Amino acid sequence: MYDRILVPLDESEESERVLDHALDFADAADATVHLLSVVDEKVLPRDVAEDILFDSLDAVATETVDEGVDAAEDRGIDADGDVVHGKPAKAILDAAGDADLVVMGTHGRRGVDRVLLGSVSARVVRKSPVPVLLVPVGGSEA
Repeated sequence: MYDRILVPLDESEESERVLDHALDFADAADATVHLLSVVDEKVLPRDVAEDILFDSLDAVATETVDEGVDAAEDRGIDADGDVVHGKPAKAILDAAGDADLVVMGTHGRRGVDRVLLGSVSARVVRKSPVPVLLVPVGGSEA
């Protein structure tokens, strides 16, 4: 049923929890995992040396993806990964077209925080062409 699982990751410790859940699911489904890290271009101020910051952000994103691929392969799960630039929700939705399932974290923000900060996971859930499994990480407790 699920042959290819998309797992968006960032450099946070919470992403390790998301990856663990995704790998458990992939192992049970005998699925391939595709890891994705998105370098959000809007986080850079316009008056900075963009090339230096992009190189740094790319390096962190690449390391995150590489570590995730290694963790999957250590468990005998086929995995690959990409680092892309752009808006996180759009990049995830673009990649979801090649997947059967998306496994991603949600910070559980509510109220004003969610309105002001937005929610990548909420946008992905609303617009994804495939099912989305949300793993709660951080944020407020219910």
